[in-house]
Amino acid sequence: MAVTSFPFDDQSTTEAQYSALFRELQDSGVVDSATGSGFAVSADAGGMYVWVQPGFAIVRGHAVLSTAVEQIPIPAAESLARTDRIVLRLDPTQNKISLEPLKGEPGAGPPPLTQTDSGVYEVPLSKVPVTVGATNIGTTTPQDDRQFVGSRVRVWRTETRPSDPRLGVLGLNQSTGRWEWHNGTTWVDLAPVIVWETIEGKPGTFAPAPHRHHWNDLDGKPTSFTPAAHSHTWDSVTGKPSAFPPTGHTHGKGDISGLQADLDYLVNSKSWADHGHGQYATWGHRHGGGDIDGHVSRAWGTDRVHTNGPGPGPWYAAWVDGNRNFCQNTSARRFKENIRDYWISPERVLALRPRVYDRKNTDHKDELGLIAEEVNETLPEIVQRNEDGVIMSLRYDLLGVALLPVAQDQQARIERLEQLVADLLERGA
Repeated sequence: MAVTSFPFDDQSTTEAQYSALFRELQDSGVVDSATGSGFAVSADAGGMYVWVQPGFAIVRGHAVLSTAVEQIPIPAAESLARTDRIVLRLDPTQNKISLEPLKGEPGAGPPPLTQTDSGVYEVPLSKVPVTVGATNIGTTTPQDDRQFVGSRVRVWRTETRPSDPRLGVLGLNQSTGRWEWHNGTTWVDLAPVIVWETIEGKPGTFAPAPHRHHWNDLDGKPTSFTPAAHSHTWDSVTGKPSAFPPTGHTHGKGDISGLQADLDYLVNSKSWADHGHGQYATWGHRHGGGDIDGHVSRAWGTDRVHTNGPGPGPWYAAWVDGNRNFCQNTSARRFKENIRDYWISPERVLALRPRVYDRKNTDHKDELGLIAEEVNETLPEIVQRNEDGVIMSLRYDLLGVALLPVAQDQQARIERLEQLVADLLERGA
């Protein structure tokens, strides 16, 4: 008869039938909590053996009970380290389950387990490291290798998981602290940690959109803010007034856009007709000094202002201040205070790069000079900025002062070299 059923009254049930029935009700392993002492293995410094605590276990549908601490001998150490195992071995031919040591290969990992469906079946309890020349096991700590049962939800470690489970087997992995199940091919995390790389259907790019961030959420923010030249759009300014009452102020010609030819202005106290114009003046013209009341005379043959009026007399370098006024450049001690030495590294001056350039919107070509932004990188002391902090020009009059340290440094080098040559000639003589 091809259909067999068991167990029933007045019917013999074989060992294989009972084992097949019971293993469907319970997996193989130690019947205890994961932190219990059932069949726990410990070392002993007294010799080459370990101790196994009492316990109860299921091995492929068969039961084994130990009620006393058992001593299990470990084979002698060898010239290479190895790892042995302590197992519960089911041997149907001997009709018993026993505690057995499995000797590992020297220089290799622990020995494999034998787990057949109808013959020998081994359940791991511990891995036992055996060091070279060891005379006792007390110098190492056996690694707990037990699998636990007690319910259909099992507890194991990564290395003690069932090697050939059925699809859907569920357990708690003590190594990772996570629940996992078998999908018929491999173990899968029951509740995987979601990381960006594992998210399906995520967009490739994120279009920016208006948003805000709390100050405390920003990383790497500075502790202080050094002011620097910058700009703001009118719409980004908050708290601005709705109207602006006019107040006294000035504008430079370059700040006025859309300047027209019909500007209504007078020169000093002269009327427009007395000034000799039949139409409105434009910016692009000149006046002789004699045509302007209160004019200053110009030096003969030059276009430079002569501050002392006509005739012989001293000449002075002139400055132009922010209000377009001429000012005399003074260098005498009586005009100065807090006088102190100032050293400029010759390398900073020697790094300057003479340039040839064309002036924009003019006919001036092949001018020779320096570029203020480049000078600012090594010699910012001679760079001039406007009231908004924007680089405008250079103090060429200070360039000679900056060259003094170069000449002084080179003179010192020359003197040292001359002295060195004199010393060498004297020794040679």
